[in-house]
Amino acid sequence: MRCLVTGASGHLGSYLTKLLVREGAAVTALVRPQSDLWRLDGVLDQIRVLRADLSDIESAAPEINRVKPGAVFHLAWQGVTSAFKDTPEQMTLNVMGSLKLFEIVRSGGGCNLWVGLGSQAEYGPHDAALTEETPTRPLTAYGVGKLCAGLLTKKLCELEGVRYVWLRLLATYGPHDDERHLIPSVISKLLAGERPSLTLAEQIWDYLYVEDAAEAIYSLAVAPNAQGVFNLGSGQNVSVREVLERVRDLIDPALPLGFGEIPYPTGQTMRLETSIERLREATGWEPRVQLEEGLRRTIEWHRERRSRFL
Repeated sequence: MRCLVTGASGHLGSYLTKLLVREGAAVTALVRPQSDLWRLDGVLDQIRVLRADLSDIESAAPEINRVKPGAVFHLAWQGVTSAFKDTPEQMTLNVMGSLKLFEIVRSGGGCNLWVGLGSQAEYGPHDAALTEETPTRPLTAYGVGKLCAGLLTKKLCELEGVRYVWLRLLATYGPHDDERHLIPSVISKLLAGERPSLTLAEQIWDYLYVEDAAEAIYSLAVAPNAQGVFNLGSGQNVSVREVLERVRDLIDPALPLGFGEIPYPTGQTMRLETSIERLREATGWEPRVQLEEGLRRTIEWHRERRSRFL
């Protein structure tokens, strides 16, 4: 399988890239010009690296056309942190870049599979578990941008006879995650003996271990009849408070957690859970790493990394 993976240096992208390499795929990794490739240590000598932003994806067109990927895994997206969730670029740069990327791989020939990474933000807030039939009513520019990119590339795939897969991801965690995210930031503070200031953490969320997420994406790619929209989560929900208490207990049960010390951010999603029945039926995939084990692995990675820099 000749693959193009955009966003390959990101958290989930790096795990997917490494999985594809283990499965014998010829991988071309598209990363930003300024990206640090530390997450890809161990496979850099086995992949082809292209550097380009979605905003200037045309600069990578000649090399992409030489590679002629049969499968495209489009995970790249600029402005994924909460600070950028309502910037206009969510609906201009990202959507236009995705469409230009599709045009490049279409004109180059050979592409028969397009796998795009969407988001639960496409649905907006709901009081029940999400399914693929849940109405989409995104509240943020990020959610609108993801929904637009998904719908537009779906139609392009239909017109060109390309198998289309779109995954609406809820929340991943695990080693190598962005330190600005909740779980890694709390782990880092607790390992340093600091008290993290937190909300009341009453949210009910679905957390999926990053290796399981990568395996789910791969399972859809190799299931020849799988196509359309799939929600990607663990299928289990847990309170954020319980997650953080488990993290604390795995590090040191005596450490304090500052619940209620800061308010919820504006627009906080309080319920985030999904059914994974459609994904399971299409591929047989099931999450393998339970929350306790995933948190344990994540903490150990942070502990080892911290020890190297002390």
